Amino acid sequence: MDDSTLISALVMGVVEGLTEFIPVSSTGHLILIGDLLGFQGPPGRLFEVVIQLGAILAVCVIYFQRLWHIAVTLPTNAASRRFVIAILLAFLPAAVIGVFAHGFIKSVLFSPYVVSVALIVGGIAILVIERNLPEPRHFEVEAFSPKLALGIGFVQTLAMIPGVSRSGATILGSLLMGVERRTAAEFSFFLAIPTMAGAVVYDTYKNYSTLTSDGSVVIAIGFVAAFLAGLLVVRSLVAFVSRYGFTPFGWYRIAVGTAMLAILSMR
Repeated sequence: MDDSTLISALVMGVVEGLTEFIPVSSTGHLILIGDLLGFQGPPGRLFEVVIQLGAILAVCVIYFQRLWHIAVTLPTNAASRRFVIAILLAFLPAAVIGVFAHGFIKSVLFSPYVVSVALIVGGIAILVIERNLPEPRHFEVEAFSPKLALGIGFVQTLAMIPGVSRSGATILGSLLMGVERRTAAEFSFFLAIPTMAGAVVYDTYKNYSTLTSDGSVVIAIGFVAAFLAGLLVVRSLVAFVSRYGFTPFGWYRIAVGTAMLAILSMR
Protein backbone atom coordinates (compact mmCIF):
# COMPACT_ATOMS: atom_id res chain seq x y z
CA MET A 1 0.00 0.00 0.00
CA ASP A 2 1.63 3.24 -1.15
CA ASP A 3 0.94 6.93 -0.49
CA SER A 4 -0.97 7.35 -3.74
CA THR A 5 -3.48 4.72 -2.60
CA LEU A 6 -4.03 6.54 0.70
CA ILE A 7 -4.43 9.90 -1.03
CA SER A 8 -6.88 8.36 -3.49
CA ALA A 9 -8.86 6.89 -0.57
CA LEU A 10 -8.98 10.35 1.03
CA VAL A 11 -10.19 11.95 -2.20
CA MET A 12 -12.79 9.24 -2.69
CA GLY A 13 -14.05 9.72 0.87
CA VAL A 14 -14.42 13.48 0.41
CA VAL A 15 -16.25 12.95 -2.89
CA GLU A 16 -18.59 10.46 -1.19
CA GLY A 17 -19.42 12.83 1.65
CA LEU A 18 -20.00 15.77 -0.69
CA THR A 19 -22.26 13.85 -3.10
CA GLU A 20 -24.20 11.32 -0.97
CA PHE A 21 -27.05 13.69 -0.10
CA ILE A 22 -27.32 15.77 -3.24
CA PRO A 23 -29.03 14.41 -6.38
CA VAL A 24 -25.86 13.80 -8.39
CA SER A 25 -25.14 10.13 -7.51
CA SER A 26 -22.37 9.47 -5.02
CA THR A 27 -21.86 5.95 -6.38
CA GLY A 28 -21.62 7.31 -9.90
CA HIS A 29 -19.03 9.89 -8.82
CA LEU A 30 -16.99 7.24 -7.00
CA ILE A 31 -16.95 5.07 -10.12
CA LEU A 32 -15.92 8.00 -12.33
CA ILE A 33 -13.29 9.39 -9.93
CA GLY A 34 -11.98 5.90 -9.20
CA ASP A 35 -11.63 5.28 -12.92
CA LEU A 36 -9.77 8.58 -13.46
CA LEU A 37 -7.46 7.97 -10.47
CA GLY A 38 -6.91 4.31 -11.30
CA PHE A 39 -7.95 3.55 -7.72
CA GLN A 40 -8.11 -0.12 -6.76
CA GLY A 41 -9.81 -0.56 -3.40
CA PRO A 42 -10.74 -3.79 -1.61
CA PRO A 43 -12.50 -6.39 -3.82
CA GLY A 44 -16.21 -6.35 -4.54
CA ARG A 45 -16.66 -2.58 -4.40
CA LEU A 46 -16.57 -2.93 -0.61
CA PHE A 47 -14.72 0.39 -0.21
CA GLU A 48 -17.34 2.37 -2.14
CA VAL A 49 -20.18 0.90 -0.10
CA VAL A 50 -18.67 1.03 3.40
CA ILE A 51 -17.48 4.65 3.20
CA GLN A 52 -21.09 5.63 2.51
CA LEU A 53 -21.73 4.70 6.13
CA GLY A 54 -19.43 7.56 7.11
CA ALA A 55 -21.70 10.00 5.32
CA ILE A 56 -24.76 8.39 6.93
CA LEU A 57 -23.16 8.83 10.36
CA ALA A 58 -23.13 12.57 9.66
CA VAL A 59 -26.95 12.48 9.40
CA CYS A 60 -27.18 10.63 12.73
CA VAL A 61 -24.99 13.25 14.41
CA ILE A 62 -26.77 16.31 13.00
CA TYR A 63 -30.29 14.94 13.58
CA PHE A 64 -29.43 13.13 16.82
CA GLN A 65 -31.91 15.01 19.01
CA ARG A 66 -34.81 14.40 16.61
CA LEU A 67 -33.93 10.74 16.12
CA TRP A 68 -33.46 10.23 19.86
CA HIS A 69 -36.81 11.85 20.59
CA ILE A 70 -38.50 9.52 18.11
CA ALA A 71 -36.78 6.50 19.65
CA VAL A 72 -37.74 7.25 23.25
CA THR A 73 -41.32 8.31 22.45
CA LEU A 74 -42.02 5.47 20.02
CA PRO A 75 -44.26 3.47 22.40
CA THR A 76 -46.42 6.46 23.34
CA ASN A 77 -46.33 8.94 20.45
CA ALA A 78 -48.36 8.32 17.28
CA ALA A 79 -46.27 10.77 15.23
CA SER A 80 -43.07 8.92 16.15
CA ARG A 81 -44.63 5.62 15.11
CA ARG A 82 -45.74 7.11 11.78
CA PHE A 83 -42.17 8.35 11.21
CA VAL A 84 -40.67 4.89 11.79
CA ILE A 85 -43.33 3.14 9.70
CA ALA A 86 -42.74 5.58 6.83
CA ILE A 87 -38.97 4.93 6.88
CA LEU A 88 -39.40 1.15 7.06
CA LEU A 89 -41.95 1.03 4.25
CA ALA A 90 -39.80 3.25 2.01
CA PHE A 91 -36.78 1.05 2.76
CA LEU A 92 -38.56 -2.24 1.99
CA PRO A 93 -38.52 -2.19 -1.87
CA ALA A 94 -34.78 -1.50 -2.04
CA ALA A 95 -34.08 -4.18 0.56
CA VAL A 96 -35.99 -6.88 -1.32
CA ILE A 97 -34.97 -5.98 -4.87
CA GLY A 98 -31.38 -5.27 -3.84
CA VAL A 99 -30.84 -8.79 -2.50
CA PHE A 100 -32.01 -10.44 -5.72
CA ALA A 101 -30.37 -7.97 -8.12
CA HIS A 102 -27.09 -7.47 -6.21
CA GLY A 103 -24.90 -9.65 -8.43
CA PHE A 104 -26.22 -8.22 -11.70
CA ILE A 105 -25.87 -4.64 -10.51
CA LYS A 106 -22.26 -5.01 -9.36
CA SER A 107 -21.08 -7.07 -12.36
CA VAL A 108 -22.89 -5.30 -15.22
CA LEU A 109 -23.99 -1.80 -14.24
CA PHE A 110 -20.86 -0.51 -12.47
CA SER A 111 -19.46 1.07 -15.62
CA PRO A 112 -18.30 4.65 -16.34
CA TYR A 113 -20.41 4.60 -19.52
CA VAL A 114 -23.58 3.62 -17.61
CA VAL A 115 -22.89 6.29 -15.01
CA SER A 116 -22.29 9.03 -17.58
CA VAL A 117 -25.51 8.33 -19.46
CA ALA A 118 -27.50 8.04 -16.22
CA LEU A 119 -26.12 11.40 -15.04
CA ILE A 120 -27.27 13.11 -18.23
CA VAL A 121 -30.71 11.49 -18.26
CA GLY A 122 -31.18 12.24 -14.56
CA GLY A 123 -30.12 15.85 -15.06
CA ILE A 124 -32.70 16.33 -17.80
CA ALA A 125 -35.32 14.73 -15.52
CA ILE A 126 -34.50 17.20 -12.74
CA LEU A 127 -34.91 20.18 -15.07
CA VAL A 128 -38.26 18.90 -16.36
CA ILE A 129 -39.63 17.96 -12.94
CA GLU A 130 -38.59 21.26 -11.32
CA ARG A 131 -40.63 23.15 -13.94
CA ASN A 132 -43.72 20.98 -13.47
CA LEU A 133 -43.97 20.47 -9.72
CA PRO A 134 -47.40 19.86 -8.19
CA GLU A 135 -48.54 22.01 -5.28
CA PRO A 136 -46.97 20.72 -2.03
CA ARG A 137 -49.37 18.78 0.20
CA HIS A 138 -47.03 17.02 2.63
CA PHE A 139 -44.89 19.04 5.02
CA GLU A 140 -43.82 16.63 7.79
CA VAL A 141 -42.33 13.14 7.62
CA GLU A 142 -44.33 12.27 10.75
CA ALA A 143 -47.52 12.81 8.71
CA PHE A 144 -46.58 10.61 5.72
CA SER A 145 -49.16 7.96 4.86
CA PRO A 146 -48.03 4.35 4.32
CA LYS A 147 -49.01 4.63 0.64
CA LEU A 148 -46.86 7.74 0.15
CA ALA A 149 -43.85 6.21 1.92
CA LEU A 150 -44.06 2.97 -0.05
CA GLY A 151 -44.38 4.88 -3.32
CA ILE A 152 -41.21 6.84 -2.55
CA GLY A 153 -39.51 3.57 -1.69
CA PHE A 154 -40.27 2.09 -5.10
CA VAL A 155 -38.90 5.21 -6.79
CA GLN A 156 -35.72 4.83 -4.74
CA THR A 157 -35.04 1.45 -6.37
CA LEU A 158 -34.20 3.28 -9.60
CA ALA A 159 -31.01 4.36 -7.84
CA MET A 160 -29.69 0.81 -8.07
CA ILE A 161 -28.53 1.95 -11.51
CA PRO A 162 -25.22 3.75 -10.79
CA GLY A 163 -25.49 7.38 -11.78
CA VAL A 164 -29.21 7.71 -11.04
CA SER A 165 -28.62 8.87 -7.43
CA ARG A 166 -30.38 7.46 -4.38
CA SER A 167 -31.02 10.89 -2.92
CA GLY A 168 -32.06 12.20 -6.34
CA ALA A 169 -34.60 9.43 -6.94
CA THR A 170 -35.97 9.78 -3.43
CA ILE A 171 -36.21 13.57 -3.48
CA LEU A 172 -37.65 13.87 -6.99
CA GLY A 173 -40.11 11.06 -6.34
CA SER A 174 -41.20 12.85 -3.18
CA LEU A 175 -41.62 16.15 -5.01
CA LEU A 176 -43.78 14.53 -7.71
CA MET A 177 -45.95 13.07 -4.96
CA GLY A 178 -46.54 16.48 -3.40
CA VAL A 179 -43.88 16.60 -0.70
CA GLU A 180 -42.45 20.04 0.07
CA ARG A 181 -38.75 20.53 -0.87
CA ARG A 182 -37.32 20.77 2.67
CA THR A 183 -39.26 17.74 3.85
CA ALA A 184 -38.29 15.78 0.73
CA ALA A 185 -34.60 16.44 1.43
CA GLU A 186 -34.93 15.46 5.10
CA PHE A 187 -36.82 12.28 4.27
CA SER A 188 -34.00 11.36 1.89
CA PHE A 189 -31.52 11.86 4.75
CA PHE A 190 -33.48 9.63 7.11
CA LEU A 191 -34.17 6.95 4.50
CA ALA A 192 -30.44 6.76 3.78
CA ILE A 193 -29.79 5.40 7.28
CA PRO A 194 -31.42 1.94 6.92
CA THR A 195 -30.80 1.77 3.16
CA MET A 196 -27.06 2.31 3.33
CA ALA A 197 -26.63 0.43 6.60
CA GLY A 198 -28.29 -2.57 4.97
CA ALA A 199 -26.06 -2.28 1.91
CA VAL A 200 -22.94 -2.09 4.08
CA VAL A 201 -23.91 -5.17 6.12
CA TYR A 202 -24.75 -7.18 3.01
CA ASP A 203 -21.62 -6.21 1.06
CA THR A 204 -19.38 -6.76 4.07
CA TYR A 205 -20.89 -10.23 4.56
CA LYS A 206 -20.36 -11.07 0.88
CA ASN A 207 -16.76 -9.81 0.76
CA TYR A 208 -15.46 -10.17 4.33
CA SER A 209 -13.11 -13.04 3.45
CA THR A 210 -11.29 -10.85 0.90
CA LEU A 211 -10.62 -7.97 3.33
CA THR A 212 -6.99 -7.44 4.38
CA SER A 213 -5.38 -5.16 6.97
CA ASP A 214 -4.27 -2.79 4.20
CA GLY A 215 -7.81 -2.76 2.85
CA SER A 216 -9.14 -1.92 6.31
CA VAL A 217 -6.84 1.11 6.55
CA VAL A 218 -7.93 2.35 3.12
CA ILE A 219 -11.59 1.98 4.10
CA ALA A 220 -11.03 3.76 7.44
CA ILE A 221 -9.47 6.78 5.70
CA GLY A 222 -12.35 6.99 3.23
CA PHE A 223 -14.89 6.54 6.05
CA VAL A 224 -13.57 9.45 8.14
CA ALA A 225 -13.26 11.73 5.10
CA ALA A 226 -16.83 10.91 4.05
CA PHE A 227 -18.11 11.63 7.56
CA LEU A 228 -16.49 15.07 7.74
CA ALA A 229 -17.57 16.07 4.24
CA GLY A 230 -21.07 14.74 4.93
CA LEU A 231 -21.38 17.00 7.96
CA LEU A 232 -20.74 20.01 5.75
CA VAL A 233 -23.29 19.03 3.11
CA VAL A 234 -26.12 17.97 5.42
CA ARG A 235 -25.86 21.22 7.39
CA SER A 236 -26.15 23.36 4.25
CA LEU A 237 -28.27 21.38 1.76
CA VAL A 238 -31.72 22.05 3.21
CA ALA A 239 -31.16 25.81 3.21
CA PHE A 240 -29.73 25.67 -0.32
CA VAL A 241 -32.62 23.75 -1.90
CA SER A 242 -35.19 25.82 -0.02
CA ARG A 243 -33.76 28.89 -1.77
CA TYR A 244 -32.59 27.61 -5.17
CA GLY A 245 -34.39 24.30 -5.73
CA PHE A 246 -32.69 21.36 -7.46
CA THR A 247 -32.20 22.91 -10.92
CA PRO A 248 -28.47 23.68 -10.37
CA PHE A 249 -27.87 19.97 -9.73
CA GLY A 250 -29.61 19.10 -13.00
CA TRP A 251 -27.24 21.27 -15.02
CA TYR A 252 -24.28 19.92 -13.05
CA ARG A 253 -25.25 16.31 -13.84
CA ILE A 254 -25.56 17.06 -17.55
CA ALA A 255 -22.17 18.81 -17.61
CA VAL A 256 -20.34 16.03 -15.74
CA GLY A 257 -21.98 13.23 -17.72
CA THR A 258 -21.18 14.92 -21.03
CA ALA A 259 -17.58 15.62 -20.02
CA MET A 260 -17.06 12.01 -18.94
CA LEU A 261 -18.46 10.64 -22.19
CA ALA A 262 -16.05 12.90 -24.06
CA ILE A 263 -13.10 11.67 -21.96
CA LEU A 264 -14.11 8.02 -22.35
CA SER A 265 -14.47 8.40 -26.11
CA MET A 266 -10.86 9.57 -26.38
CA ARG A 267 -9.40 6.45 -24.78
